[in-house]
Amino acid sequence: MPTVTISSIKRDRIVQAAGKLFARQGYRGTTTREIAHLADVSENTLFRQFDHKENLFWSALRSHSAGIRFHRDLLEGIAQCESPEVVLPKIVELLTDTVNYRPELLRLIAVAFLELHPKAEAFSREHFSPALSAISHYLEMSIAGGRIRALDPKMLTAALVMTGLMHPGISRLIDDNTSRLNSLEAHRVHARFWLDLVVPRLSPYAQPIARGTEGHSD
Repeated sequence: MPTVTISSIKRDRIVQAAGKLFARQGYRGTTTREIAHLADVSENTLFRQFDHKENLFWSALRSHSAGIRFHRDLLEGIAQCESPEVVLPKIVELLTDTVNYRPELLRLIAVAFLELHPKAEAFSREHFSPALSAISHYLEMSIAGGRIRALDPKMLTAALVMTGLMHPGISRLIDDNTSRLNSLEAHRVHARFWLDLVVPRLSPYAQPIARGTEGHSD
């Protein structure tokens, strides 16, 4: 069993405090003195753990990103190319849970792209591209198998992810009276929307409509 040292406990406190302040105030708007104060350590202690403020920012973003993992059943569903009715709701659940339970992660990503853009893109390629590529590949295979409409899988992936992450905020901009959905309600609403949108359904008039014969003689 790994030993937890006082130094590692302090480091974790510093990272958590940094994540909160960077998410709330931005990178340039946050000082190391504020982070040290929130973490209840001296600024000297902070710099013994992190050489530079920027290193601390990436550590905070990495820490918040670590919890975003595909569950085993989702990984298996993607690998086995299971039906969209099985896989899409699990993808939607991952996205909506991120919004509901990890709002600081989304803010930190936004701060990274706004204030530290070149490195933000490299960070995202390392930490987020594998998951996005897996979703896109699954959609591509499902399209080839006729289980999803013939749409661009990359564009579909982008739309699926952005809808999951941005829908609550945009909905309130459209209608300020929009009620907040709890996590389970959000899963159901988003999953139903995407299944209705991308899964082919038989038309109620799947067969050609027969021409009326009334009034015609042989």
